Amino acid sequence: MRRRNGRDNACAERSKIQHIKRGIQMDNFKKYENNPVLGNPEFGTCFDIYVTRRNGRYRMDFSWRPKKSLAVTFSDDGINWESPQITLEYNEDSGWEDNINRNCVIEHNGKYMMWYTGQARGHSFIGYAESADGIHFNRVMNEPVMISEYPWEGFSVMNPCVIYDEGRFKMWYAAGETFEPNVLAYAESTDGIHWKKSLINPIFTKDRKNVYEQDRVGGCQVIKTEDMGYIMFYIGYETIEKAQICMAHSDNGITKWKKSSMNPIITPDSGEWDADACYKPSFLWNENENKWMLWYNGRNGLNEFVGYASKGGRQLFD
Repeated sequence: MRRRNGRDNACAERSKIQHIKRGIQMDNFKKYENNPVLGNPEFGTCFDIYVTRRNGRYRMDFSWRPKKSLAVTFSDDGINWESPQITLEYNEDSGWEDNINRNCVIEHNGKYMMWYTGQARGHSFIGYAESADGIHFNRVMNEPVMISEYPWEGFSVMNPCVIYDEGRFKMWYAAGETFEPNVLAYAESTDGIHWKKSLINPIFTKDRKNVYEQDRVGGCQVIKTEDMGYIMFYIGYETIEKAQICMAHSDNGITKWKKSSMNPIITPDSGEWDADACYKPSFLWNENENKWMLWYNGRNGLNEFVGYASKGGRQLFD
């Protein structure tokens, strides 16, 4: 059984009371008892995952720090994962990707499309690569497809999340400081390479009234649903060191985001593998098992691994 500290128990109890008062009793996400599901001290740090599913099989793209590369692993149940394979290696000669990380991969029109973060000289950029088999990726161009241009973007654009929707590619990305961004933004593209940023960016920012995100918000994943509009799972930073997982939804994926009264839905557990921070969520709806599946990064000291949590039932918001 996982242990929660006093503050986490108090937060959970407040959320439960709020829902009872509204006449709604909704279960929150529960961590898998045998976490982490990917990574160990010998295997090394695995972080910033992006999970998709095709034909009942799960695919997890992630950043593999000891290899300074991006990698992929597969699973039949979302818990037991195969040995990873490197999909793209860093390229110091490019001048903008001494390190690569924080990627997402989608399958579209018979090919795999990857957007990833390249970092060099205190800046972060977004690059693009393609693959025919989903394993071996090649850069389509030598330059990034997105760079920081506006004051609110600071030195970095990073953590891309892309879906193909309504005849175009839609990207949600993080911007701000190099390693822990401050805000979330939105852009669109017809080809996945040339992007037009929204004129109302940033579209998602911290709310100081919420302790769980009083410092900043960061890396997200967004999916589109028929019943809840666009759902976003994101990182809320109570402090620069304490990160927690939160969720929100919007009718159009750009404006009027409504943050969940259940936030934060995943918090660090004192003394456990994720004692310091829980961050970079990736999630899916499993219709066959009537549950939400959530993967996230947990950190304890220098160790960063991947954990799993789930929630029964479709409802996520009041």
